[in-house]
Amino acid sequence: MEANARYGDVVTDVLGELRSRIDAALEAGIAPASLIVDPGLGFAKEPEHNWELPGRLGEVRALGHPVLVGASRKSFLGRLPADRATGAPRPARERDVATTAVSVLAAAQGAWCLRVHDVASTLDAVRVTARWGVDAMASALSASSSPPG
Repeated sequence: MEANARYGDVVTDVLGELRSRIDAALEAGIAPASLIVDPGLGFAKEPEHNWELPGRLGEVRALGHPVLVGASRKSFLGRLPADRATGAPRPARERDVATTAVSVLAAAQGAWCLRVHDVASTLDAVRVTARWGVDAMASALSASSSPPG
């Protein structure tokens, strides 16, 4: 899929595609409150694209729909904390700590839902961060207690 990762500005291009899909869903009669958007981390994206999108999550949220972030165990997370001895990316099952870090940051930016493999640890990390006093985290946690629509 990385062969299809051709973007001028990945966030601008993804936002354009999401707007197009939102418009198509609305025209098909889907209720706006039923829509959730996902920037598609790992799908037709280079590693740098996957880092840029969560860093600009506010722009995705500005589309006006709940945002789902599914970074769990994605390959871009295995490349950053590569094995020190070999320099090889970490295998998927060794990416949970990196997943938790990205998930906490996404929640702090108002992500409505996080797709993760290690639910308990991620939830603990999100709750600790919220308790620490990050206002966006508290809002995200209260808003995530019920699905949209």
